[in-house]
Amino acid sequence: MGGFLVLLVFAAVIGLNFLGWFAVPKGPQQTLIRTMVILTLTCCFLMWSITYLAQLHPLIAPRRSDLRFEEEKRTVDL
Repeated sequence: MGGFLVLLVFAAVIGLNFLGWFAVPKGPQQTLIRTMVILTLTCCFLMWSITYLAQLHPLIAPRRSDLRFEEEKRTVDL
């Protein structure tokens, strides 16, 4: 799925943000509650997407640690 999953979840978060905008009951703290709902959903999405994309496309390629030990054994055996 790759990067398409991030876009799909982004669309779902936007939909939840709109739903949260209209689902908040009227009252003196309506603006505060709307802001909290939207910021919470957005921050959770950003945290998830950054973590997901960092694992999908790592900056540093993983190396096998056992290769280094084999090279040391070969130099000792010579």
